[in-house]
Amino acid sequence: MANTSDLSRGLFIRHQGQLCRVVEYQHTMPGKGGAFYQVKMKNAITGKSTENRFRSGESIDVVRIDEKEMQYLYKEGDNLVLMDTETFEQVQIAETMLGSAMQFIKEEMMITVYMDEGNPVMADAPNHVVLEITYSEPGIKGDTANNPLKPATLETGAIVQVPLFVAQGEKIKVDTRTGEYVERAKD
Repeated sequence: MANTSDLSRGLFIRHQGQLCRVVEYQHTMPGKGGAFYQVKMKNAITGKSTENRFRSGESIDVVRIDEKEMQYLYKEGDNLVLMDTETFEQVQIAETMLGSAMQFIKEEMMITVYMDEGNPVMADAPNHVVLEITYSEPGIKGDTANNPLKPATLETGAIVQVPLFVAQGEKIKVDTRTGEYVERAKD
């Protein structure tokens, strides 16, 4: 059985009967008392974040989770239908697994799915996606003070703030974790 010295970011553990993913951890050795690990975890099923303190050397239940890249095919109700590109097996996951990143996902994009004994428990969108701007007001000439931004509607319907020089019809790179413009896409 593993102990707290085996902790790492992204590790899946079973804590109080719940499947959790370690988001971050910190080892602390106070002047008085024993050393401990302060661990931030995210419940793989509910998405709820929690913090817990483990004593140094305490046993933890590490869960082996398979990670698969799957292609997003289409939306069916509140679920997304994904396909394993090697076996062509299709799996459905709840749209809520992707959270706010779902607004930047379009068909045929690759999504990372975490499987526990063949059942999807968690999913991650790619960190960056390239999308086309379908609508944006033209920038006002000469308005360059203080790095002004304007709203732009993307092909998925999401709205992001972009610099004035970015025009309708251009492709841009967007960070799905923050929803922010990164740069113009390089062809």
